[in-house]
Amino acid sequence: MFKLIKTEGKARRGEFTTPHGVIQTPVFMNVGTQAAIKGGLSAEDLELIGCQVELSNTYHLHVRPGDELIKDMGGLHKFMTWEKPILTDSGGFQVFSLAVLRKIGEEGVYFNSHLDGKKIFMGPEESMRIQANLGSDIAMAFDECIKIPSPYEYVKASCDRTYRWLERCKTALTQYNSESDAINPGQVLFGINQGTTFHDLRRDHMLKIAELDLPGYAIGGLAVGETHAEMYDTIESVEEFMPKDKPRYLMGVGTPSNIIEAVYRGVDFFDCVMPSRNGRHGHLFTWNGVMNMNNKKYERDTLPIDPNCDCPVCRRFSRSYIRHLLKAQEPLALRLMVMHNLYFYNELMQKIRDALDAGEFTAFRNHYSELLAKRI
Repeated sequence: MFKLIKTEGKARRGEFTTPHGVIQTPVFMNVGTQAAIKGGLSAEDLELIGCQVELSNTYHLHVRPGDELIKDMGGLHKFMTWEKPILTDSGGFQVFSLAVLRKIGEEGVYFNSHLDGKKIFMGPEESMRIQANLGSDIAMAFDECIKIPSPYEYVKASCDRTYRWLERCKTALTQYNSESDAINPGQVLFGINQGTTFHDLRRDHMLKIAELDLPGYAIGGLAVGETHAEMYDTIESVEEFMPKDKPRYLMGVGTPSNIIEAVYRGVDFFDCVMPSRNGRHGHLFTWNGVMNMNNKKYERDTLPIDPNCDCPVCRRFSRSYIRHLLKAQEPLALRLMVMHNLYFYNELMQKIRDALDAGEFTAFRNHYSELLAKRI
C-alpha cells in the first residue's frame, strides 16, 4: 500500500494507496473533529484548498450523533460528502484528556462523557467497532496517551498494555471489516508507538509492535508539553526502528517548523488543530512568518494576508477587511482565516514534496524552518 519513491537523508517522498484515493506524502491531514472543520469549511472547501486527507474523531462522533447513525447514513464519507481518504483517531486521546473521572483496566477504560456525564466504556474492540461503522480508510489503534512526565515503571506497564490492546485491535478490525455489511472493507489499522520521552521504552515498544506487520505506524504521546528538542530527540530515537516500507505518522504535530523538522527526521503523516484553532483567533501563517490580525497596524492595510499566497482569501480580501470582520466578531472572519491557514499548510506540504522530488529539501529546510516560526 505504501510506495517509497525517493529519500533525501532521512526525509521520504512516497505514496499511500487507500480505497478512496492515493495520498501523496509527506501529507498534512486537515482536522474535522466532528466531521466538520471548525471555522465553517465544508467538504467542497477542503477540495478547493488542496486537502488530501480529512481526519475525524472516533470519540466525538460516537457520543454525537452516534457511529451507528453514521453507518446507517452510509458511512462517514457519504455523511459529510467527502470522497477522498479519511483517517479516524481511536478516541484514546480524548478519553484521557476530556474525562474527569476514568478507570483504566486491562479490558479498557471506564469514563464519563464530557457532554452529559453518561457512563461509557471503551476498549480496543469498541474503538474498532466505532471506526468500522464510520468506514474511514485508516483506523488508529486504541492506546493510552501518557502524560509527560510520568514515572518510568508506569510508562513501561502502559506500553505493555497498549501492545496487548493493539493485538486485540488487529483481530477485531479484521473481523468487523469482513462482515457482509462492512462500510469500508478496505479499512486498515495503524499502530501507535508510546513511551513518552524514555528512549529505551520507545525503541522496545516500536520493535514489538512492528512484529504485527501493520500497514502503518504512528508516534503518539508527543506535543503534550515536552520541549521541541525533546520531541525531536524522541522522533530520532524511534525512527530507526520503524519499518522503512510503512508510512510514519507523528500525531498532533504541529507548527510549520515542527513539520519541516519532523520530515527531515523521517516522518510522512501529520495532523494538528493548530492552523484552524490559531486561525479562529486571528493568528495567521505566511511565508514570512506568523502574523496577528488583531494588530492595529492592519486597520488600513490594503494588502492580502500574504502577497505570496494564492488561496481564495488572499486572491480577494484585504488585511483591513479581514481585521474588521475579526473585530466585529463576524463568523465570516473565522471562515476566511481558517481557510487561509489550512491552504497554507496544504501548500507547505506540496512545497516539501516538490523539494524532495527535486532533491532540494535540505535547502528548503535551511531557508524556511526558522523563518516560518518568526513572529511578524
